[in-house]
Amino acid sequence: MKTKKKRCWACESLNTIKWGKQKKRQRFKCKDCGILFTSKNEAVKLSNQFSWFKKWVISRRTIRDLVTESGYSERTLRRLFYSYLSAPPRLSIYPSEKVNLLIDGTYFSNGVCLVLYRDATIKFTQLYRFSDGEHYIEIKEDLENLLTLGIQIESITCDGHKAILKAIKQVLPDTLQRCLVHIQRDCRIWLTKNPQSGAGYDLKQITAKIHLITNHNELNSWLLKLHYWYENYKDFINQKSHNPDTGRYWFTHKMVRRSFMTIKRALPNMFHYLDNPKIPKSTNAIESFFGHMKGHLNIHRGLSYKHRKQYLMWYLYFKNNT
Repeated sequence: MKTKKKRCWACESLNTIKWGKQKKRQRFKCKDCGILFTSKNEAVKLSNQFSWFKKWVISRRTIRDLVTESGYSERTLRRLFYSYLSAPPRLSIYPSEKVNLLIDGTYFSNGVCLVLYRDATIKFTQLYRFSDGEHYIEIKEDLENLLTLGIQIESITCDGHKAILKAIKQVLPDTLQRCLVHIQRDCRIWLTKNPQSGAGYDLKQITAKIHLITNHNELNSWLLKLHYWYENYKDFINQKSHNPDTGRYWFTHKMVRRSFMTIKRALPNMFHYLDNPKIPKSTNAIESFFGHMKGHLNIHRGLSYKHRKQYLMWYLYFKNNT
């Protein structure tokens, strides 16, 4: 029968040999790093087990991958990992001054929505919430809780979700920074790849420059182009069509008008980052974080609904402590 090798607690090598006894306990020597250790050390054992769990959560390692490295059977590792999952940790608040928050939600299967409140400067998740969507009441409550816990919020960058915008304007109206990438993306969709009108074509050229604005001179130049566009095409975007049968009116060129009105309404909160370079001008950072998180979760396909949520809690905890 093959004897299970003892793993070195220092370098995690299995290249170990017996090295006498100490106080009636078997002692071992690691042939790789040379340290001596006894056969049983409960604290070291628990630490090693937790290290395999951490690798499973944030290092894209499957249980089968860890069987060879850890020396444990797949059944044992699964039992250990599920016991850790059942007791997810709570995130601790990092009381930074002048926090520049990123707020966004992402959706998983079974209608689960994870809303993150992430410090863009130190890349730290201050708060999260599992829900079935991005709701005004919940986001407002979360922002108030952050303030109560001593978080000093300097700015909040978000996409254009109505619930998030309403909550920010209710709790911290002077901190809103709209995501420029989302504004550009929406306008590109509405104006299409090849606009059929001169107004749509010209507006697309203007919106393509939004994320390239880096100072107030460039901003003034861009605003001037937007103003000239409106003066040239205001009759075009205000043109209405009429259905005599129903008596209903609608804007004839609604997608071009929708693109312009989106920019017009967002304009007061689009360029605060020019006065403070710490303010992120887009939510790209949190979108990237969501992408990596989902990539890790997809490696462990087959987890139950409950374990998937617990896995995400552990993932956020480990990422905050790395």
